[in-house]
Amino acid sequence: TGSSDPYCIVKIDNEPIVRTATVWKTLSPFWGEEYEVHLQPGFHSVSFYVMDEDALSRDDVIGKVSITRDTLAEHPKGFSGWLSLSEVDPDEEVQGEIHLRIQVVPGEAGQRLCCTVLEAR
Repeated sequence: TGSSDPYCIVKIDNEPIVRTATVWKTLSPFWGEEYEVHLQPGFHSVSFYVMDEDALSRDDVIGKVSITRDTLAEHPKGFSGWLSLSEVDPDEEVQGEIHLRIQVVPGEAGQRLCCTVLEAR
């Protein structure tokens, strides 16, 4: 139909942590959702999966972005910008990008991940 029903799943070390709301019938969703989660000291990566909700079958993966702990350490004041989606299935072509704001914040109870899933296109 030329549109999707996109939402995002945020995973830390492949464990789902957060799911955004679904934005219906669009290829340019705006979420503007902000999350704060506690990080385990030895975490390896944070991944953002852009999904297409499907009422009649399993939801499709549009693409993903993975950010390693080392990459986050290179941006101590955080990262904000557009990142290109990569494929999850090597047989699928992926086009699009996601706009994220992400920062690791030290605290008394350990590190926290502050992320804002802004929009995609």
